[in-house]
Amino acid sequence: MASKTFSMTFFSLLVFSFAIIQMAIAGDPDILSDLIVPANVTIDEKFFTFTGMRALIWSGPPTNATAFTAWKASKAEFPALDGQSVSIDVLYFPAGSINPPHTHVRAIGLLFLLQGTLQVDLIDTTNKLYTQTLQAGDMFVFPKGLVHYQYNPDAQVPALAIATFGSSNPGSVSIPNTLFNTSIDDNILAKSFKTDVATIQALKAGFAPKS
Repeated sequence: MASKTFSMTFFSLLVFSFAIIQMAIAGDPDILSDLIVPANVTIDEKFFTFTGMRALIWSGPPTNATAFTAWKASKAEFPALDGQSVSIDVLYFPAGSINPPHTHVRAIGLLFLLQGTLQVDLIDTTNKLYTQTLQAGDMFVFPKGLVHYQYNPDAQVPALAIATFGSSNPGSVSIPNTLFNTSIDDNILAKSFKTDVATIQALKAGFAPKS
């Protein structure tokens, strides 16, 4: 019964997320045909169908996971999305886990928190850090090209979120060196890069402006 409840809730929120993303500025160029069809592919009902998240719906996120996990449906996993200016990730954050700092160069991102608590941080082009703690039902927008990350600060309860993008290939790229000149907590950076605080402080010293 619990799995069916999870499934119904998840499906409703998934539909809502796709409706929201249609209002975002598209990151893909307009195409001159209905579809972009890969070579040697037959167009039938299966082409428009993605089944890669069935296990997540019916079984739920892995209960023994300790690291951040993302299930993706972009044009790489779902070729029918190519040129359609939309993609989606399902994000699972075990207690204390982090989605390390990154940026999407081709698309705005909209995150919808379904379960748990999530700290989201955004860095603008002046290196100003914006920090917010989300509760279930909250949304947060990540403008195209800006560095951001998410962290589950709860030591016991996992967090689950949906991220939608205005591109079929939003692209996740490594962070710029300027990240180390922001006010992000050293412990967060250490966890992101799987290192210790002393190493992060050394990196910050190396990236600091020279007098």
